[in-house]
Amino acid sequence: MTDVVRYLTHPQVTIDPAIPVPRWGLSEIGRARTEAVPATGLLSGTTQIISSGERKAIETAEIIAAKLGIDVEVREAMHENDRSATGFLVPDEFEIVANQFFGQPHISIRGWERALDAQRRIVGEVEHVLARNTPGDVLLVGHGGVGTLLYCYCSGLAIDRVHDQLAGGGCFFAFTSHERRVLHGWRRLEEL
Repeated sequence: MTDVVRYLTHPQVTIDPAIPVPRWGLSEIGRARTEAVPATGLLSGTTQIISSGERKAIETAEIIAAKLGIDVEVREAMHENDRSATGFLVPDEFEIVANQFFGQPHISIRGWERALDAQRRIVGEVEHVLARNTPGDVLLVGHGGVGTLLYCYCSGLAIDRVHDQLAGGGCFFAFTSHERRVLHGWRRLEEL
């Protein structure tokens, strides 16, 4: 039997322009959505939970890990694409720059990490975890941007925002641990 890898993006966060984005935490809605994930069902075979080092991802991972009775491993390099050059952008401006990020993956848009580099980084992190060949399913908890880049890679698709997660975050896709074959596209975390 092939083990399953699920990549889950954190759900809604508390947006505070005065705080660096990597330190944002889950909002009440995001926390409630995550706490509603049952400890049975799709995640019952999970033996590893690996999280980005960003606060919102760690909070998401810890809530689920507590239900499953397993520890969270934090991997700092699983962070979202580096957008520190611009810091917080108002939603309309962010959408424009994010479209450019995905649309021109070989170029640094306004000082952001290039999409090709972010994809290389997230794929490298996932490959490092999977190279351990630990039995059981894996839950990777991270972010929409690099999650989409990972989805494109695993699906054999060119980088394109058309493959982005559903609005609102808190989505996951699944692939096989050995063949890296995508089992399904983005679904809401409520389906876990």
